[in-house]
Amino acid sequence: MAERSFKKEVKKLHAGAGETFQGEGILAVTKALLQSGVAYVGGYQGSPISHLMDVLADAKDEILDDMGVHFETSASEATAAAMLSASVNYPLRGAVTWKSTVGTNVASDALANLASGGVIGGTVIVIGEDYGEGSSIMQERTHAFAMKSHIWLLDPRPNLPSIVDAVEKSFELSEASNTPVMLQMRVRACHVHGHFTAKDNVKPAFTLTDALENPKRDLSRIVLPPYTFVHEKEKLEQRLPAALQFIKDNRLNEVFEGTRQDVGLVVQGGCYNTVIRALEHLGLADAYGDTEIPLYVLNVAFPLVDDELLDFARDKSALLLIEEGGPEFIEHEINTIFARAGCKTQLQGKALLPRYGEYTCEVIKQGLRQFLQQHTQDLLQDEVALKLVPSKPLAVTALDETVPARPAGFCTGCPERPVFSAIKLLQREQGDFHISCDIGCHLFSILPPFNLGATTMGYGLGGASSSAFNVPSSKPAISIMGDGGFWHNGLTSGIGNSVFNKSDGINLIIDNEYTAATGGQDILSSKASHPERSTNNPISRAVEGVGVKWVRTLTRTYDVAAMKRTLKEAITTKGVGPKVIVAQSECMLNLQRREKRERRQNIQDGKRVVESRFAIDGDTCTGDRACIRLSGCPSLTVKPNPDPWRSDPVSYIDNSCVGCGLCGENVHADILCPSFVKVEVVRNAGWLERQRRQLSQHIIGWLQRRAAKRQELDLLEGVSQ
Repeated sequence: MAERSFKKEVKKLHAGAGETFQGEGILAVTKALLQSGVAYVGGYQGSPISHLMDVLADAKDEILDDMGVHFETSASEATAAAMLSASVNYPLRGAVTWKSTVGTNVASDALANLASGGVIGGTVIVIGEDYGEGSSIMQERTHAFAMKSHIWLLDPRPNLPSIVDAVEKSFELSEASNTPVMLQMRVRACHVHGHFTAKDNVKPAFTLTDALENPKRDLSRIVLPPYTFVHEKEKLEQRLPAALQFIKDNRLNEVFEGTRQDVGLVVQGGCYNTVIRALEHLGLADAYGDTEIPLYVLNVAFPLVDDELLDFARDKSALLLIEEGGPEFIEHEINTIFARAGCKTQLQGKALLPRYGEYTCEVIKQGLRQFLQQHTQDLLQDEVALKLVPSKPLAVTALDETVPARPAGFCTGCPERPVFSAIKLLQREQGDFHISCDIGCHLFSILPPFNLGATTMGYGLGGASSSAFNVPSSKPAISIMGDGGFWHNGLTSGIGNSVFNKSDGINLIIDNEYTAATGGQDILSSKASHPERSTNNPISRAVEGVGVKWVRTLTRTYDVAAMKRTLKEAITTKGVGPKVIVAQSECMLNLQRREKRERRQNIQDGKRVVESRFAIDGDTCTGDRACIRLSGCPSLTVKPNPDPWRSDPVSYIDNSCVGCGLCGENVHADILCPSFVKVEVVRNAGWLERQRRQLSQHIIGWLQRRAAKRQELDLLEGVSQ
């Protein structure tokens, strides 16, 4: 198992009624699930919701089993979504989670079927909405899918009491309308810190065992004609009205009255904190949320409640809608509501705010300023209101013009780096290859210094991305995927497809024993044993099982020369179908987590401990820095040349080195230079070892003094001549 522990977080989940719960937003969601009587939880990890999965995994023995709550890490988001079918025929509350639209895309088939037939038990999908400045994916919104399939979408204000209330109300809303509910947790909401008053954890009233012992089925819930047409009618004539009534009765959306009544703001719940901050900068609100401008906060982003919107718009000349991202779904819908009702209040949104990108405080402030200047006569004319507002926008130099680009890269000692060093060396000899990449840490290969890879289509789709290039060539396409992507989707979509279509391509699967990019969770091929899951299932056996004949497994990726030879063999081998290379080495982060703890304990116990480090002889280094260009290791840097007659800086290895040996392997594979040396730091050395060290230091010192003396004599002899 990955060397991480969430015991502290698990203990917080024990909090009972009246106790104060403190922590992050995503941990509050985890506690709220238990307070809501959830019967089962699944999902696929990914930022920013990985923490929910990790904590529940550690809570299984301590909390979940005693409560009768089933938890499992799903093979994919599609698996998780299909898991919710348990609530179609039974009053079981279920929750699943995944990362933003990339997860929803994978889960879309099961989600659409679930939304069509409807549910009896409350079902909640916790979406880690990864949109904006800190995002790692394509910029899309969950809102579009919610509208398409009529799944209700909650977007709570980013504070812990609101988040917890949204989770609990999501289950109730789902049951009241027989519809799945999406709870959108933005990155900042997931990581916001705060506290709320806890309730007791609730065991599910109806369990999975009860369902198995009393099986039920309802043909009308199956998504087949003619029932599919009935489902569509139900959505609009029964489920939607029931949802709207529940939203109104429980006041899920909030109105914050202001001192002004002529204008107002309609705000997505997730943007609330930023809007208040922007109003505070304009002198129109304080840090506690007291505002001059009335706010209608959409904690439910879909569906919209016509009555509430029209009531809020009454007697107001204009509203500003703050809807982050595009297209402007909410703006279009509100305009339709106003037009049908004959409402004359002017709605403004994307005309004053950007059509794309994250709405930061400065962005919202600029939009607010324009809106208020157009629709009020006095608010921004007061000097008090203007004291924090510059008359002209500050001249700010673009960041990319003042700060050097720093592309993301592999961790120090990452076992994936040598794979791409080998490919780079191969391309020096044979020219460039078409390389299809995948989602995962290995995607950093597309950036400097490797600059490898042409496309990335999705998790586990590296192999499928090369399928069009199944044509005769001396330079076959190379497809790359990680072990996480392989088990998620790649075995069937990539390898199985290549076998079926008799592809001659090369599939390079990087096996670092975990889904490293999402936090180091275990998977089918993880090497460590796991009491709750089946591990140690080799990737090589899986690909052989679907018909691959040519498979090579390298158990040490740091052997750059061996990796290069294997790639050459794969390129030159013809007529055997797809070639698969499994490159195995444990993720360095997890390896270091384990070994550092063991090393510290051994040192405390007085045991002999050897740590390997690498260094560069500055006197030998020529300063051409080929080693850096071939590796990109963060521990490889430069320092001033020790030779006063040479101005170019020389390469240098700092103390972050973990001793993986890649720099030395690159030197050997590419015959770079002899300046690299390996150093072993020995702690708690034995008596004989210490004596040998002292003797060697004495001899080295004597030889150095002798050489210096000889050099001095030669110099004097040259002067005398």
